[in-house]
Amino acid sequence: MTLPVNASVLHTYPENELRYFSKELSWLSFNERVLQEADDAKNPIIERIRFLGIYSSNMDEFYRVRVASVRRKVLIYKNSGQLEKAEQYSQVMADINEKIAQMAVKFDTIHKRVFNVLRKNKIHLTIKSELSEHQLAWLKDFFDNKVLRHIAPILIDKKVNLMSRLNDSATYFYVGLYRNEKPTQYATIELPSDKMPRFIVLPSENKVKQILLLDDVLQLFLENIFKGFVEFDSIDSYSFKVTRDSEYSIDEGIDDSYLEKMSDSMKQRLIAEPVRVIYDGAMPEDMIKSMKKKLKHSSYDNLVAGGHIRNFKDFISFPNIGRRSLENKEIPAISSKQFTDFNTVFDAIAHTDVLLHYPYHRFLHFTEFVRQAAFDPEVKHIRITMYRIAKNSRIVSSLIDAVDNGKMVTVVMELRARFDEQANIAWAKTMTNAGVKVIFGNPSFKIHTKLCVISREEQSKVVHYAHIGTGNFNESTAKIYTDLSLYTADPVITQEAIKVFELIQLPYRQYNFKHLMVSPVNSKERILGLIDNEIALVEQGHHGEVTFKVNNLIDRDIIDKLYQASQAGVKIRGIVRGMCSLMPNIKNLSENIKIISIVDRFLEHSRVMVFNNGGEPSVYISSADWMRRNMQDRIEIGVPILNPVLAQRIIHILELQFKDTMKARIIDKLQNNSYVKRGNKKKLRSQLEIYQYLKGLEKQAL
Repeated sequence: MTLPVNASVLHTYPENELRYFSKELSWLSFNERVLQEADDAKNPIIERIRFLGIYSSNMDEFYRVRVASVRRKVLIYKNSGQLEKAEQYSQVMADINEKIAQMAVKFDTIHKRVFNVLRKNKIHLTIKSELSEHQLAWLKDFFDNKVLRHIAPILIDKKVNLMSRLNDSATYFYVGLYRNEKPTQYATIELPSDKMPRFIVLPSENKVKQILLLDDVLQLFLENIFKGFVEFDSIDSYSFKVTRDSEYSIDEGIDDSYLEKMSDSMKQRLIAEPVRVIYDGAMPEDMIKSMKKKLKHSSYDNLVAGGHIRNFKDFISFPNIGRRSLENKEIPAISSKQFTDFNTVFDAIAHTDVLLHYPYHRFLHFTEFVRQAAFDPEVKHIRITMYRIAKNSRIVSSLIDAVDNGKMVTVVMELRARFDEQANIAWAKTMTNAGVKVIFGNPSFKIHTKLCVISREEQSKVVHYAHIGTGNFNESTAKIYTDLSLYTADPVITQEAIKVFELIQLPYRQYNFKHLMVSPVNSKERILGLIDNEIALVEQGHHGEVTFKVNNLIDRDIIDKLYQASQAGVKIRGIVRGMCSLMPNIKNLSENIKIISIVDRFLEHSRVMVFNNGGEPSVYISSADWMRRNMQDRIEIGVPILNPVLAQRIIHILELQFKDTMKARIIDKLQNNSYVKRGNKKKLRSQLEIYQYLKGLEKQAL
């Protein structure tokens, strides 16, 4: 019997032992959980299609980040003569490819199954051969008047550097133009899905509703693009997509500003060689050879033959043109009476700490926090860190309004938020031009905190109001990411929050944080110390328990400390959405550790820590995952929840998640993604239960 790929590779990884699961394979295991959601018949069919898009988008990121990193190591070690390490990472790459191949088969099976179900609901993703004469005539007019204006082919010759022209977020067609069955010209065309919808709803001729991909519209009228410009008697085209290495370097020259260096580094990424080229498997050999040559394809790249559809990630936005029941019922966000019962947000926070849980609560409460500060005569200074910003950000508008009202506004902008660099550069310029003081921090540390402090003058005294959370200040992601936000005027917290802004600007001074966990100053030390405290309690005959929720758990120091705690008898429970290198429930190592993962309609994003502390729980929320980079290479904040009512609320929410019998998977030593067994328990879907719990709290407050 052949071992599963997950089991067979445990011994192969560089500097690895049976104590740690490969982070690359663990990430793929997470994406397999996403694929399970697409296959779950209990999910509405439109949502299942969208999960296929999420899976595809995730896989693109995996290639851009994880595969690219392993590939670089293979090349670096090989070129430096470290052949043993090069071989080790080559094995990592081989295991990745083996797992991806398995998942590709699953994806193909599931996506066919899903679209069959869609057809049963009288919505067809139509193919060209199914089009009627009337629909073809309608499409010809649509192509001429809506599509053609966005088409600009690249005619390939020796002068064309194709790699410098391709965007890895786009789908392309490789086009062959032939005379007497011989290729006379090759060209590429970018699918203009950034300019118009990719899903074209066709005129209906019966009760069946039909959608045609923009890809097929372009191919139907391909000849019209080239007629009169190139001589040909036949034409053929096949889709392909390039995925590039997301890494970039920053020139350390002193003559350029940090903003200019970041802009230059983005250009480097644009021309980077591909780590994956995925193409229509029906593409003929002459076109494959031509494409490989033009893309400068090396032996370490992944050339993948696939199905007809490229760039499946657009299916995240697949439209529902059928019944409402074909997609999730909307969950209206909750208004917090802790805010609405007061005239201003500052009165509310001064009365008591406020804890919100997005997307269950309205993100409007945070935008109001900033909007009111922008014109409040008592507000003197707004400080905020920004990592990912919404396309049409009300927050940025309010910050600019604050400057216009004579207030001091300091924005710490992280230009290196992966895949949002270009947008953040543009936002930094916009705010700087408006008079906002924009700080880029130090290139050595990525600023990942979710911190906003508003300073007011009250009765001749400066009072600080702080927001510390687990999620970005982004109106769009706040609708789909689960995150916690603490609003507090407690001076022991707000004074230290102000010091974090000093740390960002002067990171090499000595700082002491008594209450906050701040990376890279004390986060890991505090986490390890709190686990040590639970170990000491067990050794003294008391109960010890650690409960946590993170996106990723791969920091080996923390993993080793959890192993030590498990062996001492501390009970450990974790919820890990993504990568998990810890291997639970191994005898004499981790038998007291249980970990689950929840994938559902909202992306689990909050980071929480609960230490039993002899029956008086210490509860923290944090911006930091349990990864080395979050502990040492980023500025992050974890905040204690000092209000016992709010601390108990977080504990209750965690308990609901551990009771999930519908969307929770067990993380075992092989990460096989088995669902938590329901047994005699009632069906419980934690995200819906959390919503009802929080809604009930608001009703109690009436």
